[in-house]
Amino acid sequence: MTIWFRILLFLAAILSLQLVLRNIRKSKLLISDSLFWIFFSAILVILAVFPQIAYAVSDLLGIQSPVNLVYLVIIALLIWRVFKLYLRVSSMDTKLKELTQRIALNEKATHSK
Repeated sequence: MTIWFRILLFLAAILSLQLVLRNIRKSKLLISDSLFWIFFSAILVILAVFPQIAYAVSDLLGIQSPVNLVYLVIIALLIWRVFKLYLRVSSMDTKLKELTQRIALNEKATHSK
């Protein structure tokens, strides 16, 4: 990995961490949700500061370039996060549907009296 790519990784990690902390302070982001982004930033910092980890893992997995490994890790983590968010949205959609049905039944029962 070139020094410029390592610097870019480090800056991206610092900027994302700063964005997460600012949104936590403004109460726009739950602390539980921010843990993923803090973990994500930590991985970027580790790969930027210790590029030999990327070299060793890419050799172990047979990936030609450590940069490709970094991209693969980033994409995999983001896909995992999107999947978890879809699970949450699906659960909330089901709960919203049940809540709407309960409210409709309560209103019907109230108007029937």
